Amino acid sequence: MVEQGQQRHIIHLDMDAFYPSVEVLDNPELKGKPVIVGGSRERGVVSSASYEARKFGVHSAQPIATAVRLCPNGIFLPGRMARYKEVSGQIFEIFHRFTPLVEPLSIDEGFLDVTGSIRLFGSPVEIAKTIKQTVLEETGLTVSAGVAPSKFVAKIASDIDKPDGLTVVPRDKVRDFLDPLPIKKMWGVGKVTQETLARLNIHTFKDLNRTPVKVLEKAFGKHGVKMHALSMGIDDRDVVPEHNVKSIGHEETFAEDILDPDSAKKELLFLADRVARRMRREGLEGRTVTLKVKYNDFKRVTRSTTLQDRTDDGQEIYATACSLMEKTAVGKRPVRLLGISISHFSAESEEQLSLFVGKENPGSKKELHAALDSIEEKFGDKGIRPGTLLKR
Repeated sequence: MVEQGQQRHIIHLDMDAFYPSVEVLDNPELKGKPVIVGGSRERGVVSSASYEARKFGVHSAQPIATAVRLCPNGIFLPGRMARYKEVSGQIFEIFHRFTPLVEPLSIDEGFLDVTGSIRLFGSPVEIAKTIKQTVLEETGLTVSAGVAPSKFVAKIASDIDKPDGLTVVPRDKVRDFLDPLPIKKMWGVGKVTQETLARLNIHTFKDLNRTPVKVLEKAFGKHGVKMHALSMGIDDRDVVPEHNVKSIGHEETFAEDILDPDSAKKELLFLADRVARRMRREGLEGRTVTLKVKYNDFKRVTRSTTLQDRTDDGQEIYATACSLMEKTAVGKRPVRLLGISISHFSAESEEQLSLFVGKENPGSKKELHAALDSIEEKFGDKGIRPGTLLKR
């Protein structure tokens, strides 16, 4: 716990081209080559690209088809999320050796508050160097670090000298560090906001912090006030070790558009099964089911409903999703993507049991789920599944 008035020391750690780096780690023959991890060539997007591939203009969230055009000799690989999560677990275990205050941002980056770790491990810079060296020795991967008095500045700093970088911003040098940076470096400022700022002749952090707050508030509301404070490095947010899970979901982008409801229902069965198993692994039950549909013209719609009781049962989630599908244009318009997510959670142990048990014994259903989950854990997701999905 940081005492009031105590100077904070935050480190932001960001793995370098994480997915491609893991692929190179497992297959050294890929070293030095343009490795691109993502979906199918026809419909997928780039998840991550090695630095060799980035030289050709390849970047994350880019259509794979575009990446192929930019880098025809690139090595395109499907993602292996289970492997990435395994390596991520090793990396975050290293982070936790130096402080309990670790806030994951994603599978490959996180904030560390090392204010209380200085007496044990040395200065924040020494801690960052030790973490970088430990990650390299134990995983074979590099990580870039930013050391600063706030989360905002630390995150920007970690991106300055990639890959394998270490950028330190002392408290009395924050403005010197931020002022010359282009506004696109501001975390959370998207393309539309950048365009609006440009119309106000704001191109750098210095331009932003010199602009009257009233002007920014008029243009952006409360977000304008927040941007003004951030442009001066003012950020009092704490490093939060754990965030409560707000939703669990799974979605699929299809190589070919889905044209009929029966095919869509088969995909919904698969998605519902995936979501239900993830919920059971987390020990959660949810009430709100949301269906996401993206048509072939990229228009997206969502439909939601809240159940009377919480559930982690795939069949119930599937039936609800099918009901929601009837409120969309699935079957009338080609569908590019389907997704299911569950929210409004409680832990299983927190759920009050009904006084009147229905025809189906809930205990037997949970035993069935436990058996199915055990088979999947031992033999993989193809070890057992609904017969409808055998030809999926």
